[in-house]
Amino acid sequence: MTLPPLIDDPDRLRAAVEAPGSPSRWGIDTEFVRERTFFPRLCLIQVARGDTLWLVDALAFDEPSALTDLLQPEHGPWVIHAARQDLEALLPITGTPLAPLFDTQVGAALLGFPAQVGYGELVRQLLEVELPKGHARTDWSARPLSQDQLRYAADDVRYLGAVAEQIGERLERAGRMAWMDEDCARLTDPALYRNEPGEAWRRLKGIEQLPPLEQSVLRNLATWRENTAIARNRPRGWILPDEALRELAQRRPGSLEGLQRVTAVPAAVIRNAGRALLECINEAGADAAGLEQRPQLERLTPEQQARLSRLQSACRQLAGELGLAPELLATRRDLTAVVRGATVPDTFEGWRRDLLQGPLGAVA
Repeated sequence: MTLPPLIDDPDRLRAAVEAPGSPSRWGIDTEFVRERTFFPRLCLIQVARGDTLWLVDALAFDEPSALTDLLQPEHGPWVIHAARQDLEALLPITGTPLAPLFDTQVGAALLGFPAQVGYGELVRQLLEVELPKGHARTDWSARPLSQDQLRYAADDVRYLGAVAEQIGERLERAGRMAWMDEDCARLTDPALYRNEPGEAWRRLKGIEQLPPLEQSVLRNLATWRENTAIARNRPRGWILPDEALRELAQRRPGSLEGLQRVTAVPAAVIRNAGRALLECINEAGADAAGLEQRPQLERLTPEQQARLSRLQSACRQLAGELGLAPELLATRRDLTAVVRGATVPDTFEGWRRDLLQGPLGAVA
């Protein structure tokens, strides 16, 4: 197959975008790296517009704004497979997630494929085309890219339109296009990609069970780490590992000498940011009063376990009737919340709430 052109300057990109073509959904994929950065570093954008393919060398553009001609709302709906990470990688250019969206992984799951079905597997099953493998873990920031790498990247969008067409037709026949629209709309909600440094502490496991003072220290330290990671564009763990946050919260040293006895904190961090860490710890006491230790959730009683089993059975039965994976309707965590007292409308939304309210209510 002919290798599509590699576009590496704004004029060529503008000419490609403005070239006449039949109206069609635009397929898009990205290649990025983030092992050494906080934000994904966009390296390559693959685009399919009908039968026309482009490979856009994002690293050749000095400013993200130079790529905005490509990513305009009127080019949607955008066909992407497993879109969330791609949408995040494109945010420096788009400002808000690309929309409207047609996520082929989401659509396939609504037709009974595994929830995390890969693009290559869809191409194989729907189009009977076997895609070559071998560059999934390549360093896309290295230049020059080989012909094999470029061909691999182009294949990631070459069949997107045909896959989307088949999935769309099947969803329409099954009466599930509204489900698709709902789930894709959730993926384009800007709140999903918003980073609030002050909320970073909530990602730490088990924090709700800690005493209020330790929670407060962890909150301050996690906020400092998040802001520092963003400012330096470095992974959180490079700034300070989770283990260090927990040990600092437990021991709460009051001096640089005390910090040096916290083995999980690297010496370089103490040299460069020791006083900032001490400020986080010292300021925590005043904030602790506003935090409450949440009670440890008790194990489910035998009656609750029996109810959970009934709910799972009802969910599996309904999923079987619909030809869907049960976890696509409700996870064990969702059903456990219902057992603990949450209502179905509070736990689920949209088409899932409408489907589950009757069956789950019948076995309550």
